[in-house]
Amino acid sequence: MKLQNLNMVGLRLRKPLQTKSDRNVVSIFDVAEEAGVSTASVSRVLNAPDSTKQKTRVAVEAAIKRLDYIPNGAARALSSRNSRVIGAIIPTIDNSIFATGIQALQSYLHIKGYLLLLGTSNYDPGLECELCQNFLVQQVDGIIMMGSTHLPECVNMLNKDGTPFVNTGTYETGGSYCVGFDNRHAAALAAKYLVDLGHREFGMIAGITKDNDRARERISGIHEELGKHGLYLRDDRVLERRYEINEGGAAFRNLMRLDEPPTAIVCGNDVLGIGAILEANKSGVDIPREVSVIGFDDLVLSKHLKPSLSTIQIPTGEMWCRAADTLLARLEGRESPMAIEIDVSLVVRESTGAPRSAAESAVRPSSRVDAPLPEKTEMATGDGGDRSNLE
Repeated sequence: MKLQNLNMVGLRLRKPLQTKSDRNVVSIFDVAEEAGVSTASVSRVLNAPDSTKQKTRVAVEAAIKRLDYIPNGAARALSSRNSRVIGAIIPTIDNSIFATGIQALQSYLHIKGYLLLLGTSNYDPGLECELCQNFLVQQVDGIIMMGSTHLPECVNMLNKDGTPFVNTGTYETGGSYCVGFDNRHAAALAAKYLVDLGHREFGMIAGITKDNDRARERISGIHEELGKHGLYLRDDRVLERRYEINEGGAAFRNLMRLDEPPTAIVCGNDVLGIGAILEANKSGVDIPREVSVIGFDDLVLSKHLKPSLSTIQIPTGEMWCRAADTLLARLEGRESPMAIEIDVSLVVRESTGAPRSAAESAVRPSSRVDAPLPEKTEMATGDGGDRSNLE
């Protein structure tokens, strides 16, 4: 009984919580009075600061700061159809290449006065469509998505709502707005470099191609480039794996256990390449003396491996920022190309070199079609400079 009485005393002494309606909420009228301007001027500063005079903008911003005014985002969105929120959907946050891109995107949007709403699709177009629907409920101004593999109903939903979107990580003319690179050409760049070194026996550790247009294009690029040199990449030497280090290591083991193992392995991204190198070190395979390995992305870790990983460098930060600029241009009514191509480059490090016997590998019948040997090509080696800020 005493305990019960004490509780009742405590309840009587406790100060009741304030509700929002009880608080002294600062309104747009208070800001206008403090700044000595009209409420319309305050609204213009909040929704279109670039279209207001500097004197007015400075006065309003100072008043907002003094009064600790928090604009009602929902009300602004309803009145202006502009929430100043951009949605972005990436496949996963496990891969640092996406984290690097999102960091660059968020920094760019912050400078432009926008917030970022992020979702991950796990390479699932259905989940991506659900995320887009949720973004529309949140009244985002626009959406940036990876690749070009989207459900038709998702694209139709965005078009019907009038919400602009931009694809990134891919470059396709004649389709939707996109800012990215030609994955087929980028993969071919890696293949040509290895062919020029004298390699004739190839393997590939690729990403899962289902619902991933980038992974499919990279495989196609390898096939096409090898075909130009009279070479053939057998289907049993293309292993599709999840973008995980242990998956890259397991695939490397399988390729090296073949009766005639490849002398060069192209990896669908650096994560798979890192897994291959770690497995080689563990099993005593000499890279690049026994087999060359090349990746794709140029992650920060890649240049610190032993041996360091040769790769295709993607300027990820630039790509995401230009995608955002394209989206904002659409929102602001500025002209912008529908397709913007980002340049990629080959970074030669320690994991690639000429095969032990280029002449011997050139005449192996298993993957060779009649074709002359390529002329010897000299290439400068190095880490290609510090590109970590561009991933």
